[in-house]
Amino acid sequence: MNNFPEFERQGYQVERELGSNRAGGRVTYLATMIASGQPVVIKQFQFVKSDSSWSDYNAHEREIQVLQGLKHSGIPRYLDCFETPDGFCMVQEYKDASSLGVTRSFNADDIKQIAVSLLGILVYLQNRIPPVIHRDIKPENILVDEKLNVYLVDFGFARVGDGEIGISSVVKGTLGFMPPEQIFNHQITESSDIYSLGMTLICLLTATKSNEIGQLVDTNYRVSFKHLVPKLNFQWVKWLGKMVEPRCTERYLNATAALEAIPAHPIRLPEAKFSHTNLEFTAKRLGENLTQVITVKNAVPETMLAGRWEVAAHLSDPPHNPSYHSWISVQPLDFESNQAECKISVDTSKLMAGKIFNRQLLLHTNSLRETYCLNLEVQTAPIPIRTKKLPVSFLSIQFLLSLMMSWIISWSVLISGTLAGYSATAGLGTAAGAAVGMQAAAWAMSAAGVKMGATVAAIAGAALGIVTLAMAWTGTLAVAGKVAIVGAVVGIVGGLIIGMVTGIAVENLIRRRLSKEFALWLSLLTTAAGSSFGLCLGTGFLNPLILGAMALTSLPLAATLIYLPLRKVRLIGDYRQAEQHLIKP
Repeated sequence: MNNFPEFERQGYQVERELGSNRAGGRVTYLATMIASGQPVVIKQFQFVKSDSSWSDYNAHEREIQVLQGLKHSGIPRYLDCFETPDGFCMVQEYKDASSLGVTRSFNADDIKQIAVSLLGILVYLQNRIPPVIHRDIKPENILVDEKLNVYLVDFGFARVGDGEIGISSVVKGTLGFMPPEQIFNHQITESSDIYSLGMTLICLLTATKSNEIGQLVDTNYRVSFKHLVPKLNFQWVKWLGKMVEPRCTERYLNATAALEAIPAHPIRLPEAKFSHTNLEFTAKRLGENLTQVITVKNAVPETMLAGRWEVAAHLSDPPHNPSYHSWISVQPLDFESNQAECKISVDTSKLMAGKIFNRQLLLHTNSLRETYCLNLEVQTAPIPIRTKKLPVSFLSIQFLLSLMMSWIISWSVLISGTLAGYSATAGLGTAAGAAVGMQAAAWAMSAAGVKMGATVAAIAGAALGIVTLAMAWTGTLAVAGKVAIVGAVVGIVGGLIIGMVTGIAVENLIRRRLSKEFALWLSLLTTAAGSSFGLCLGTGFLNPLILGAMALTSLPLAATLIYLPLRKVRLIGDYRQAEQHLIKP
């Protein structure tokens, strides 16, 4: 047994209750028209059972009068009315749709479609003569079905034509949706409904409940909602902001103006995603053109990403404009696509060699983040100056080995010669043995296919042989004996080792792309300098001839080692001077 009223005499069977406002004496039922089976909505006004006033009765009469003259697919049609013992009933077309006052999920494009549909309904109302002003647009009075068909209901506060209205007739509405002129009993216009519609759309976009919408309005009746819609297209923010301007003269004058001004852009903003956030270019040749491709994608469906590239200004770059840069270019410069392939090109011919350049690319978009910044790093090719780079560490080893062997030889000769009393003879024998040892090293390397090593060892041995003959010519070979034989043995071993070291050094220098002549000279000079130092260590720096030999070999070696780096520095300085017209990092 239900407590639904019986309207069979009037031709209707009540199915269920749809909603009620008991304090206001209004109850809404879903019913069936008995004759046709058509579902209808019956709005019962119980004036006797409630504390309703004559203004509520007038509202009922006004709604019937307004609805009788309206024929629009977005407004449920008026069908019938009849009296009851405690009031009146009005019958309307039933729409299987829920009000926006019920929490539902809409995406941004759905809300755009709802806005366009509601504006279409208001255009119809405002184009009537005289125009119809609803005056109570809010989420609870808007129905939306599953196919996004939109219906405007509850015309109880509607007014035909512009005019003034007292506050007593609208206190049952939600104050947050009334424009200031309606609250203060000033003349209402077609723009008054625009304000209410704007507040309704803000409710949907910010998920704000109807009874909380007033929290977005400050003491100057300004509506603060931008912070609640960070991903809303700024064009839509601007459009909504104009709809809810406190001064009616600053709003859209009517629904036609608001509909014409509705942004063509999607209601949501796109969002750019990059395949790279840092671009690194490395040139291998001077003046090389370098290219990389970066992909820019839109992460928000049903929106279109538009962008324009620009190179950020830099103190070292020549003046440029957003469309042109002297050495960085982007193709395409402008794009409108949800997946854009952009080619970044760098012309290094205008840049200094051997430098690192850091620049920034700016992408101006229609997305939430209007400008994106990408880092670009360019490493230009090395300075085209190639000087011989000496293997100092290897030459140092060669020098030390020669020094050690010469020191051992001189020490052995000095000891054996001093003990026997024939130091000159021992020295002569050692020199001869060293010459033979170097020749033996030359023969061994020649047999092994090390031709340049064999050559330098042979030259060293021949030079030492000439020195030995000179010593013999002066008559120092007075006594041969055992002392000369010992010196010769030591000399052969030492000469063999020194010859091998010198030959290997030459081959190594040639492999390092030094010329054969320079490698030969440098290897002999290093061996000679090391050997002279070793002899001085062995004799205690007392022999003036050995000291002279040390000076004659070490000074040219030092000059050779210093000359090449100094020459490179000078050449680099000359090249940098010639680069003054090029762009600096």
